[in-house]
Amino acid sequence: MDHDRTGDRDHHAIATLISRYFLALDRRTFDDDPEWSRPFHTDDIQALAPIGTVRGHRAVTRQTEQAVRRYARTQHCATDLLTTTDPLTGHATATWNALMTHVHHDPAHGVFTVGGRCAADLVRTGPDDGWRFSRIDIEAVWTTGRPPVLS
Repeated sequence: MDHDRTGDRDHHAIATLISRYFLALDRRTFDDDPEWSRPFHTDDIQALAPIGTVRGHRAVTRQTEQAVRRYARTQHCATDLLTTTDPLTGHATATWNALMTHVHHDPAHGVFTVGGRCAADLVRTGPDDGWRFSRIDIEAVWTTGRPPVLS
């Protein structure tokens, strides 16, 4: 019985982490706080995305900021979250669907939208720190609109 309640608490904590992460991207928290991603990433995080694979907190943070700054505005939505947690080891996995909408700086270019699947490994970093991503994999399933120009 206690394990079920722990699993529910962990699921809720991971769902909250994902929602806060997406909100931080959309609010561009990084413009005001250079340490914005510290509550989300482990130091050795690995990120696999259509724009490239990088490892390490600073590299992932830099890649994420560059990706979001390609657009005037973004909106990231997550749904259908599934989690598996192991309270004994402090490790978890999560999968969810994501709808990621990107508004180009030039209004003539319209909106670029990605429907994707996300998968993550997470680590409980301490009794008060909660969960953090140690690996995040973003797979584009479909896209509409003009994709970004990668340089």
